[in-house]
Amino acid sequence: MTPFSTAAHLPLAGSRTSARLVPAALAMTLGLFIIAMVGFSHIDVVHNAAHDVRHSNAFPCH
Repeated sequence: MTPFSTAAHLPLAGSRTSARLVPAALAMTLGLFIIAMVGFSHIDVVHNAAHDVRHSNAFPCH
């Protein structure tokens, strides 16, 4: 036997999937937070800022 191994260590498919799902879940959570907490805020300054951003991005909101 030789002291050097030629076997390649490849990552498992399961860890690759979870590495993609965690950032996607965090992005969806952040998006929902922005829409729910900022877009529908009862504080006029926050709501108007979100409203202006929607219009500046050509996103119809009403």
